[in-house]
Amino acid sequence: MNEEAMGEQVVGERGRIAVIAPSTNTVVEHDLAMIRPEGVTFHTGRMYIENPSLDSDAEFERLLDEIRQSITTAIRDVITCEPTYLLMGMSAETFWGGVAGNIAFEERVRRRSNGLGVSTGASACRDALRALGAERISVFSPYQPIADQQVSAFFAEAGFDVASVTGLRCPSATAIAKVTPEMLTPVIESLDGPDVDAIVQVGTNLSFVHQAAQLEHELGKPVLAINVATLWHALRATGIDDQITGFGRILAEH
Repeated sequence: MNEEAMGEQVVGERGRIAVIAPSTNTVVEHDLAMIRPEGVTFHTGRMYIENPSLDSDAEFERLLDEIRQSITTAIRDVITCEPTYLLMGMSAETFWGGVAGNIAFEERVRRRSNGLGVSTGASACRDALRALGAERISVFSPYQPIADQQVSAFFAEAGFDVASVTGLRCPSATAIAKVTPEMLTPVIESLDGPDVDAIVQVGTNLSFVHQAAQLEHELGKPVLAINVATLWHALRATGIDDQITGFGRILAEH
């Protein structure tokens, strides 16, 4: 086999994206794999979660503490495969502390990864909404009230008019993955309105990719799934401009 032919078979020649995800997450890898453009690979570093309970504000904060304790190890391990970029496959922590908190989080991740660029759910949703021209938004999450308050504060500080935030109050981190499209239909109906420019979903263990694209067509407005937004952000940050159809306007048009 000649060198040119061998070069064509290099895996991840356009980008090797490290995905940092909780050990309880079964959705983010699935969603990214569905959308994956040719020549891009994903490599997961998992943050160990011993107790997945999320049935109260106190439990939600405790789980975030577990994430904060385990993220350094997850990044340390995954960067040994020499990724070209980092994508955060968890979102709540990236909204914590508003805009300043997200900036500080990104800076910590860059230091721990020896300077790799990073896309967080918070930054990705903000930038995607700006690209889509949305100003007044509604948001839903699988979270408890304490986290929804952080999400609302982030978007407000980022310059959006937040019409409403609805939390599904999922009882555990693993229960988030069991939310069905049928369960979400009344939630979307309650969030939508003629004065709402876009609807946003956060929580990476909730697969909303296909339903969001369908709802965009039905409602005639942007409906943003966080896993789509974060991948869009990572691809564009690394110079991959493929317009990918079937997963919403942000990847198809921006």
